[in-house]
Amino acid sequence: MTARTEQRPSSEQVCHFLSEYASWLLGCGATCIRLEMNLTRIAMAFGKNVELYITPRHIHLSVTDTISPALKAATCIVSVRHIPTSFNINTRLSRLSWEIADRKTGFKEAEKYFRQIVSNDIQSKALVLMLVSVANASFCGLFGGDSIAMATTGIATLAGYYIKQRMLSLGIDLRATVFVCSFVSVVIAASGSIFHSCPSDIALATSVLYLIPGVPFLNSFSDMLYRYYICALSRFMDALVITACLSAGMCCGMLLMNAGMF
Repeated sequence: MTARTEQRPSSEQVCHFLSEYASWLLGCGATCIRLEMNLTRIAMAFGKNVELYITPRHIHLSVTDTISPALKAATCIVSVRHIPTSFNINTRLSRLSWEIADRKTGFKEAEKYFRQIVSNDIQSKALVLMLVSVANASFCGLFGGDSIAMATTGIATLAGYYIKQRMLSLGIDLRATVFVCSFVSVVIAASGSIFHSCPSDIALATSVLYLIPGVPFLNSFSDMLYRYYICALSRFMDALVITACLSAGMCCGMLLMNAGMF
């Protein structure tokens, strides 16, 4: 059954679908303006209007029919999913919104594709682990590190990022995860000075680049520009807390290894 011949879904069905869609999209790292645009695009494709109120932890949606809004309305409140940032899921969900808007996907198909997207993150964790390690080692070389410093940075990143993947998969708090990973990476990076006479400052600095909360900082700036001030402040504070945990882990590792400024 194609999107053109499929019976138009009710406001309740669209509201339930949009609430789950919004929970995943905002949870995986989307900005508030992208969320609003995607939901509006999907709702209009199904002949509905959507109004939403976005908070850091919840999303409130109200869906009405474009023909008779007073008679056919539905409201949903959903919690934002706490999942690691995923550009893969983010991109695929946005692509789904355009396929719905272009009438290439009907409501039943959209629900099916949505379940496939959120249940199967197709990116390889092993590949991401290797690429992040190579990237940090490359940054070390870019900032003046020699081959030994680059190797040390790569190993430190490999160990820290693997621990991050494991801890997050077990549901451990992100703040504790960042602290532990930065501590491990710094200890390994600082150990390079034991076998090498050159200072390990570059290796120390680049070994924890994978923990810097760049996405929350950028999203908070985007939300501020589009006047989502509550979410902007919340994301900025989350980014500051993560940065503080990263710094605390680095300091503990440097103290233990008597490295850098200590």
